[in-house]
Amino acid sequence: MPVPLALAAPVAVAGLAYVNAKTQLSQDLRSLRSGLAAHSRGLSREKKGMLNEFYKLEDHAQGKLANKPFLMFEGRTWTYKEVYETVLRYGQWLKNVHNVKPKEIVALDFMNGPNFLFIWFGLWSIGAKPAFINYNLSDKALAHCIRVSKTKLVLVDADVQQNVTEDVKAALPGVTCVVFSSDLEADALSTAGVREPNECRREDKLRGLAILIYTSGTTGLPKPAVVSWMKMDVAPEHISRLMGFQPKDILYTCMPLYHSSAAVLGVGTALAAGGTIAIGKKFSTKTFWQEVRASNSTIIQYVGETCRYLLSAPPNIDPVTGENLDKKNDVRLAFGNGLRPEVWNRFKERFGIEGIAEFYAATEAPGGFFNLSNNDFGKGAIGRQGLLASLLMGRDTVIVEVDWETEQPWRDPKTGLCKAVTPGSPGEALFRLEPNDIPSKFQGYFGNKSSTESKIMRDVLKKGDAWFRTGDMLSLDSDGRMFFSDRIGDTFRWKSENVSTNEVSECIGEHPGVDEANVFGVELPHHDGRAGCAALVLSEPASQQLLLSLAQHVQQKLPRFAIPLFLRLTKEMQRTGTNKQQKHVMRAEGVDPKKVGSDDIYWLRNGTYVKFTDKEWAEVNGGSVKL
Repeated sequence: MPVPLALAAPVAVAGLAYVNAKTQLSQDLRSLRSGLAAHSRGLSREKKGMLNEFYKLEDHAQGKLANKPFLMFEGRTWTYKEVYETVLRYGQWLKNVHNVKPKEIVALDFMNGPNFLFIWFGLWSIGAKPAFINYNLSDKALAHCIRVSKTKLVLVDADVQQNVTEDVKAALPGVTCVVFSSDLEADALSTAGVREPNECRREDKLRGLAILIYTSGTTGLPKPAVVSWMKMDVAPEHISRLMGFQPKDILYTCMPLYHSSAAVLGVGTALAAGGTIAIGKKFSTKTFWQEVRASNSTIIQYVGETCRYLLSAPPNIDPVTGENLDKKNDVRLAFGNGLRPEVWNRFKERFGIEGIAEFYAATEAPGGFFNLSNNDFGKGAIGRQGLLASLLMGRDTVIVEVDWETEQPWRDPKTGLCKAVTPGSPGEALFRLEPNDIPSKFQGYFGNKSSTESKIMRDVLKKGDAWFRTGDMLSLDSDGRMFFSDRIGDTFRWKSENVSTNEVSECIGEHPGVDEANVFGVELPHHDGRAGCAALVLSEPASQQLLLSLAQHVQQKLPRFAIPLFLRLTKEMQRTGTNKQQKHVMRAEGVDPKKVGSDDIYWLRNGTYVKFTDKEWAEVNGGSVKL
């Protein structure tokens, strides 16, 4: 018996909706279309030798978007045309005053602000390349980052010039450190803006170096990762399309521009879409929503615990009317990485935000994941893909079992090959590389062949293949949702930064009162990531003077995010059977005083280390303490 049309149509629509939800077909098609379009444009620019992002700025500045705002900062606005003209002036100032030449690398030690962007694009305008320095760094770490960039010139924000001490300068022979004062800014702005010929900016390889951005590896000091034109040009094009980023959109970020999140996926994405980037100097719960509302931003960027901190802040109340301003914003999308599942919906509901665009990536990684979620299906996932995307692109990613004794992917004793995990089980995520052309997808660390090689695995699924090690434990469920599980090795994440335990241990070990140091990250209730804890064997009793001296030492020598928040004072360091320091047991015990035996726990409060007892643990466990 034929089905009536009036009944058949709704049934068909419902059937298609079910199939789409189950296979995620519409999302897959959108992702594939945006990816192909972005890559096609990138190949076209590569063929012309015009991969430099300066050309995107120029196109907008000389086209229909010339008078549209591109940059906003602390109440000031610059149009595309104004930014372009300023960039030309800064470029000529760099060329004429500091003799910067095409292909040279110049280090930028700057906080967020317009000058960061003007110098960055000014370097690109004359064919030079920037190296972004973490402005929290000082002492040996700062000197190291500058040295390995092979630069001859470092431009320093006046607000962080105290980090560039005479000791740092002495460790950098042949390098000129210039504090970019208000007088120098005036000089740069008064320089005639001249457009250099295209030849000085010629870039004909997508794999070529666009920026150096530093990343903390599993051991040692920060390493300069090569951010290629593929990442700077193609990735933002792809992401902007996935997010539906329109020229009318305004993206607000107060995440540090020295990170790829704000630089590549913030500024780069806004530029790709012809939109506006609104920049905050630094994250603050007091100013975040004020700046979002003042700029009429429609997209906000977060990293790590940003959303949790905003949730923990008291409601935004208008001092005159008493109105709750929490939902009084134009934000349609929150974009970033590290939003925990338990915070996800609470954040959306409190601030009236419709969608979350969560991504997973690493500065040096050849791949990543993306999850645009407007409902609970994608809650907590760092990426998702349906049947079509899995068939076409699934072969480029694999999650393999890990041998926790070696903290390496497990290999079959007979075949020597690795084993993919079953759906839902955690394992290390690997990205496929071209075995005979590794740099086509992974450009590695600048001037550091050994560290580059350490990220490459061969003979994983079959003899002769090659893969990039992420160092992260992820899991993929049967619905195509990817979830973050943990990091492998000694490095841990805190305040959205990777902390190297070796670097922290070395620093603490330099203190005369310390015989041995063992650093690891511990999980804390109501906090994302792991807080730094240093197990110490002291050479003298733990007096108030010694604890104060230790606190002053680490605060002077380490960036803020790497300073151990806890000390565990022990008489004898726990070791493995191979005479290595044992981290696993201490890491599992954490800082609960009931679990650490006869050891004493101290924590950093008001500039010194003081006793951490059951009372303080109860406060942390109850959520009344924010670290």
